[in-house]
This record gives sequence, C-alpha cells and structure tokens, in this order.
Amino acid sequence: MKLDVKTATGAAAGTVDVPDELFGIEPNTSVMHQVVTAQLAAARSGTHSTKTRAEVRGGGAKPWRQKGTGRARQGSIRAPHWRGGGVAHGPKPRSYKQRTPKKMIRLALRSALSDRASDGKVLVVDEWAFDVPRTKDALEVLGTLGLRTKGERDDRVLIVVDPIDENTWKSFRNLGVRVQLVTPNELNTYDILVNDWLVFSKATLEGAVARFGSEQPATEDVAEVEETSGDE
Repeated sequence: MKLDVKTATGAAAGTVDVPDELFGIEPNTSVMHQVVTAQLAAARSGTHSTKTRAEVRGGGAKPWRQKGTGRARQGSIRAPHWRGGGVAHGPKPRSYKQRTPKKMIRLALRSALSDRASDGKVLVVDEWAFDVPRTKDALEVLGTLGLRTKGERDDRVLIVVDPIDENTWKSFRNLGVRVQLVTPNELNTYDILVNDWLVFSKATLEGAVARFGSEQPATEDVAEVEETSGDE
C-alpha cells in the first residue's frame, strides 16, 4: 500500500510504501470495541470509597434500651438507615483493568490504522522543520495541510512526533484538545479512533512500522483472536 507524502508547505513530495498488514486489512469492529472498552476501563482511577458502619465515627452505645420505649429496637446510630450512618454496599477502591490478549490489541491497532487509511485520513509529512518552537508556525502548517478551516469545526488531529524533535513537540503542544501528540511507541486504538486525522512524519512512520509491523499475515491474527475469544 502507498501513502501520499506532503511537505510542510502542502506540496506533493511523492509516496511512501507501507505494509498492507498494518494499513490495508479489513477492520475488525468487534475487536476494536473490546480493546477500546478495556482502555477506557483501565483509565479509571478506581479511588472511589465510602465508609461502612464499622468505619463511621461514633455509634458505639445503644441509642435506647431494647424494650419498653415503644420505639423500634436499635443497636447503633451509625447503621445504614440512620442519617450520618455507614453506607451499605457502597463503592470501595478497586482496579478496573481488564485482561486483553496481546494479539487482540495488535489486531485492534491494525484495524484502526486501516480504517483511517481507507478513509484517506492518514497524512505523511516529509519533515516538520521547525527552526524554533513557535505555536503560530504550527497553526500555519496545519492550515496549509488542510487540517484547520475557518468558520467550521476543526478536525481532531493525532500527530505522531519523534520524542527527540523538541521544536516540533513544543510547537504543537499548546494547541488544545483538538491536537494530540504521541510518540510512535504510544500509538493505540483509542487515540486513533477518537481523532479524525492521523499525521506522521517519514521518520515516525518508519518507527511505527518497525514497532507494530510484522511478517505474520493479518488473517492468522484474526483466526487466533477468534479462538481466544471463544475459549474465554
């Protein structure tokens, strides 16, 4: 499969070959859904907590004697039905992480990349070439590449940046929630799907292909994932 390459000024700069197993497979929607659900669950802090009747301060003495008052018998004013009492069956700190097979994560990532590539939403830039960190220059580059339009909602853009390219990183990092930066090793299914565009430089594209590409056919991944899902 080939992807078009542009310069930072928007001019055509040829094409680049990418493996079909990474950008040209049939997206597996169910696997992407399961992996994204697991990602969102793992992102939960799980620090919610309530106190049981044993943890609420006070209530050690019986509020009134067992018989003779005409009122219902009570053992503690910190029982769940009392105001200020403990919470019955309330949340406690826990982890929401789900076990997800590595082959399923890899298939979901390839499906997301292939989905964006099939829609023509993968852009390769020859090089960014920022001499100094400057947000204004980053805005101009996005406008030149057609990723920002006046009078309309800006598309969400995921830019894959080399971690050692400090000028590019600092130029894009202040553009708000509609521009997200990741390194090639941080590429994941959720970030690809939540953004409208995926933008690589030639260097970061090579890094992503080296990190996530393999010689194993994608059909074998699909079969093995289906077998794993059936076993669970």
